[in-house]
Order: sequence, then C-alpha cells, then structure tokens
Amino acid sequence: MAFQTPEDNYYTKDHEWAQVDENIVTVGITDYAQDALGEVVYVELPEEGQKVTQNERFGVVESVKAVSDLFAPVSGTVIEVNQSLVDNPSPLNDDCYNDGWLIRIEMDTEKELAVLVRAPEYRKMTGG
Repeated sequence: MAFQTPEDNYYTKDHEWAQVDENIVTVGITDYAQDALGEVVYVELPEEGQKVTQNERFGVVESVKAVSDLFAPVSGTVIEVNQSLVDNPSPLNDDCYNDGWLIRIEMDTEKELAVLVRAPEYRKMTGG
C-alpha cells in the first residue's frame, strides 16, 4: 500500500511530519503512522507557550491498538495547539496532513531541519 507522503514536508524516524513556513513548523503524524496505529481514540497535547526540544516527547496518541509518544521534530515554543483533536481525534485518521495537524512550533533554529528526512527518503524507510 502506498501512503500519502507530501513532498514539501520533512519527516522524522518516529513518523511525525513537519511543514515549515519560515520559522513556524506545523507538526502531525504521518499517514503511515496513523495506519499502523489504527483508530485513534485519544490525544494528549502540550499547552500553548510550552517549550519543546527536538526528538523529545511532547504528547501522546492512543489508538485501539497502542499508545505512542509524539516527538518534536524541532526545538522551540508551541504557539498553537489543535484543541479540536482532544474532543474528536478522528481527523488524525481521516486527514492527518490537514485537519489532523497537532501543534505549531515557533522553531529556535533552522539548523535542526538538517537531521529530518525528505519525502523520498521517508518512503524508503516505510516501504512506500
């Protein structure tokens, strides 16, 4: 099965995506991740204003199959949280790259993007 992997995003080995717009990074879980998790039933996200550190846990996604930690693709300050997912996490399964975004981070440094992978490499990692 081929998973959606938008070309303009960055990806982590932990299956988060990062869409960069200047110094603002929108973060979510990939199509591959939501498929592996199954139906998402709960999401725990940080508060706005909270600092996050690259590769460190910022939240949790719980599905009917598993509980998975969420890891920050970059360091910075959380400036927006998709609160609607707390009440209704189904967009994580239905539209993970649009309505299913998790948080927006004002990133500290663009240098951290260098350790993330682009779409072709992520496809190789996931067999898609």
